[in-house]
Amino acid sequence: MTLEQAQKTVDNWIKEYGVRYFNELTNMAMLTEEVGEVARIIARRYGEQSEKESDKNKDLGEEMADVLFVLLCLANQTGVDLTDALNKNLENKTKRDGERHHNNPKLK
Repeated sequence: MTLEQAQKTVDNWIKEYGVRYFNELTNMAMLTEEVGEVARIIARRYGEQSEKESDKNKDLGEEMADVLFVLLCLANQTGVDLTDALNKNLENKTKRDGERHHNNPKLK
């Protein structure tokens, strides 16, 4: 699925099942909440914190998909074409960082 298809799929889902989009501020708060859930899993599963028994069955992919869903909602609501935005972002990163990381002794 492309980003364009994902944005359309989410928009169709909202119209069919979600009634309407939550407002942008609500979705921003929801995005923050979902990113926090991803952070909690990463910190406990891959970091130094111990994983609580109640967290052991949490699906990291599902939580990341929740982040993506809300991000797609926000893109749709604000008129952002994520395909275009990502392409521009990668172009800018390549111009800015094309050699920087290769020359970083910390990454060798």
